[in-house]
Amino acid sequence: MAIEVVASDGRRLAVEDSGNPDGYPIVLLHGTPGSRFGPSPRAGVLYRLGIRLISFDRPGYGHSERRPDRTVSDVASDVEAIAAALGLGRFGVVGRSGGAPHALACAALLPHRITRAAALVGLAPPGAEGLHWFDGMHESNIVEYGVARTGRIAVAARLTVAAEQIRADPFSKVLGLREQVPESDRKVVADDGIRRMLVRNFAEGLRESADGWVDDVVALTSAWGFDPADITVPTLLWHGEDDVFSPAGHTSWLGSRIPGALVRIQPDAAHFGALDVLPEVLLWLRSAEAPDPG
Repeated sequence: MAIEVVASDGRRLAVEDSGNPDGYPIVLLHGTPGSRFGPSPRAGVLYRLGIRLISFDRPGYGHSERRPDRTVSDVASDVEAIAAALGLGRFGVVGRSGGAPHALACAALLPHRITRAAALVGLAPPGAEGLHWFDGMHESNIVEYGVARTGRIAVAARLTVAAEQIRADPFSKVLGLREQVPESDRKVVADDGIRRMLVRNFAEGLRESADGWVDDVVALTSAWGFDPADITVPTLLWHGEDDVFSPAGHTSWLGSRIPGALVRIQPDAAHFGALDVLPEVLLWLRSAEAPDPG
């Protein structure tokens, strides 16, 4: 179900409310680039899991209005506005890829609302002490994040062209991913249902402009606005060992900083392995009795 929510500063946010309406509420933060239609379990699966899954277009993506100069931490106020509009009390939060740092921001800044948090195949903050940030990263991401560190104008010039190409043929983006990833990810992306979800995700996120993508990349490579060490809610960090988009060393670094974090580095899995493990992660977020994923 599509919903429009007004943020605290008057911006419009496009929200998708799916799964079991009486289930446990969990907010899903999509990847970069992405949208509220990012890959997730189908509605029937969510219903059986007892999960009410809430996702939304981050500012500048899809139908959500842009928030200029946003930081990773700014997502917390948008999530709180969505929770208030939907009448949520406390809830879980999970983010995948570029959404993972945003999920951690919610955990750090909304401990009164967040019960548990999960970050899948995420990034560490820029300047993470002791971490060689680009080690093991695919050249395309090294260039993208490297350019972002020179300022928004440079990254906008690069990603505007890429977004135009994706709008013209979103399926080409999915095919391009297959050429960049290890075998374990190729098997995931080869699934027809996953491909359709990815195509819809990219097409919706970049439907009008590259603004959300540009702002995400700049935010991820700038000061996040919170310290992961301040997270106090139970947190699960999952990563595929062979990930080339956001190397597993980033999750290891975060695991050493977040008090009590559960860290799962899975062999023979990579970036899109997060899609396979997501149902188990949702169960962990829902219930303390659920087994630890991985």
